[in-house]
Order: sequence, then structure tokens, then C-alpha cells
Amino acid sequence: MASTSLMDTYKRADTAFEMGQGAWLFDTNGNKYLDLLSGIAVCGLGHSHPAVTHAIRDQAGRLLHTSNLYEIPLQTELANRLTKVSGMDKVFFCNSGAEANEAAIKLARLYGHKQGINTPNIIVVDSAFHGRTMATLTATGNRKAQAGFEPLVNGFIRAPYDDIDAIKTIAGNTPDVVAIFVEPIQGEGGVHVPAENYLNELRTLCDENNWLLMLDEVQTGNGRTGKYFAYQHNNILPDVVTTAKGLGNGVPIGACLAQGKAAGVLQAGTHGSTFGGNPLVCAAALATVDTLIHDKLIERAESLGQRMLDGLKARLADANYITDIRGKGLMIGIELNEPCTELVMLAKAKGLLINVTANSVIRLLPPLILTDEEADLAVEAICKLIKVYAGDDRQGQRRAKDRDTSDRRQSSNKG
Repeated sequence: MASTSLMDTYKRADTAFEMGQGAWLFDTNGNKYLDLLSGIAVCGLGHSHPAVTHAIRDQAGRLLHTSNLYEIPLQTELANRLTKVSGMDKVFFCNSGAEANEAAIKLARLYGHKQGINTPNIIVVDSAFHGRTMATLTATGNRKAQAGFEPLVNGFIRAPYDDIDAIKTIAGNTPDVVAIFVEPIQGEGGVHVPAENYLNELRTLCDENNWLLMLDEVQTGNGRTGKYFAYQHNNILPDVVTTAKGLGNGVPIGACLAQGKAAGVLQAGTHGSTFGGNPLVCAAALATVDTLIHDKLIERAESLGQRMLDGLKARLADANYITDIRGKGLMIGIELNEPCTELVMLAKAKGLLINVTANSVIRLLPPLILTDEEADLAVEAICKLIKVYAGDDRQGQRRAKDRDTSDRRQSSNKG
């Protein structure tokens, strides 16, 4: 039973999990679920991964926290690992994706002020989701999430997603822009994958205008799309990239990475975090990053994601209620032509954990350790569930019911 002492900030399912193993979760009633959500793209290594478990146990027995008033060797080691895999120069550690994005926003504003711009503006896009702090909420392109929290923060200019011409128009009309801040693939917005050269064109525009290119990879980072970071599919470097979610495999940690002209903007006293990058979370994140790389799970995400996409498209090819099936790596969206939030509970009843975002997009974010057999099981079960929900199977059920009703009427008339 849910505690009445908790604020009502979540609409929770009436389920509590007590154990997880690999891609599976077990609730307090002993029911088993295939986890295709990974704690919302967090547990890329699945549940109870031995490397992460060992790192947490070992570090908890040594030292949990000292604060950033002192050197933290594990933090330095993790920063070195991330800069090497990303091509970036410097890292700031915090505790969540929203905090990482907040750091990026502050960095961009300070960058502008150092150039003599008193009212620096950041270009953000429609349907984006960057967090729920006041600045990240303003940057978020979701009016429903913003409602009731006005006045919002000034300094943001909104443009349509995946629309380079709109950005060019802003460039020609607005002198005080200092940065563009976008997700390489929109997650909460409905798993929207932009045109293949979108990020490259943004990079060019930023170079031409002396803007920072800032990418929110809170959800797409840490191997989710088949590269460590999604921008690596485009062979570019952003000036700033943020990440969190899959970085600690369930331990709260976020990071804001910067390179080149952005790397030295934040200095002592301009930003900070009491808990950010403490020994415990860095130990867990190091185990996560090393496992992702050494076990080739990032490459695995690319091939397994394509397997699932192909399977979904093949099984739903003739379904006229499917608007689109899209994704990259193990970040997949199945868009229906009508709201389908009921599918979350229907799937749970069948032992599948999924998510519906933007009201009509089934979002799949399975762990990167998913086996071929588990992936095929997921595809088969989801397609069957969608068909029943959308009416393919219901039509057959209605016809059978109609025949039964007709038979009863005929029988009654004969009587």
C-alpha cells in the first residue's frame, strides 16, 4: 500500500519490485516481468550486474563521501575515461540529467557574458525535454509540464525540431544568441529521430555564428543508440554534452562535458555540487562505463536494435493504425494513430514493462544486455498486444461474438 506521507508527484502503478536479474524484474507477489524500459534508459547493464554490484559493495566498505572540497581520485579517473571516449576536454559531475543540463545552461550564459552579451539567449526546440528545474523546465518544449510554474526563465528562443531553416532565420534576426541546445534524438517527445545531417548542419551554424553547440544526451548517451554518444554517428564534436541516466546503471550521477572554447568557462566558485561525483557514484559509473566498452555492449545495442526494428516493421507492416516505427540502437518508438496510454497497463498484465510517451508512442528502452531470444520474445509479444488493442484481433472477437448472438437468436426463433 502506497504511503500517504509521500507527495502526489507520481501516478504510480500498483506494483512494487523487490528483485531484478538481467533484463527481468520480480514484484512482491512473485510475478516476473521483461523490463523493456530499464528504469527509463537507466539500467543499460540490466539489474544486479555483477561488476556494478561489486563496485558498490567494495566502495561502500571503504568510503562513501568526502565532498568536492578535496581531491576524489575516482572522480578524476571517471573524468579521464569519459573524455577519452567522448573526445571532450573537461567534465563537471552532478547528480541527475536536469542538473547536468542546468550546468550547461549556466555555462552558455557565462560564455555569453564573457563576450560582453548582457542578455544571452539559447535556442531550444519544440517537444524537447530537458528537466524540471526552473531553467530546464523553460528549455523544455512541453507546455503541459510548464503550466502553473510561471513566470518561467527568460533567455530561451524556441524553434521547431529538425528545422535548419528556422534556426537560420533566428540567426539573421537575433543578435544575442550564444548557444543551441537540443537532443540528438528526442526521447520524451516521442522518439523523434532527425534528418541524418541535422547535427552536422547545427555544428556548421554554430561555427559560423560563434555559438556553442550543446547536446542533451541524458537519454541517448552511454551506448543507448549504438555509439557511446549519439553525436558520434555524425562524426562531429559538440562544445557541450550532458549525460546521466545510463552512466551509473541506477546510481544517481550526471555529467556535463565541454571541449574547446567551452571547456574553461566554468571556474572555481561559478558552479558546484555537494554530492556530485562522490566516491560511491564514481565507482559505480566506472564499472558501468568499463563494462559497456569491454563487453562491446555498445556495438551490441546497434545490431540488436536493428533486429528489433526489423522485427517490428515486418510484423506490423500491414497495420494501418501504425503511423511510424523508428529509432536508433535500443531506443525505439512505435507511433499509433491514436492515444494508447492504456497499453502500459495491458502490457504489464502480460509481463512486459513498457512506456508510452507523447500519448501515442510506445517507447522501448531495453537493457543493452538483452539476449536475442529476449528481444524476439519482446517483439512478438508487443506486436500481438498492439494488434489486440488496435482492433485486429478484436474484430475477429466481435465477429465470433456476433455469430454467437446470431446463433442464439436463430435458436430462440426456432423455439
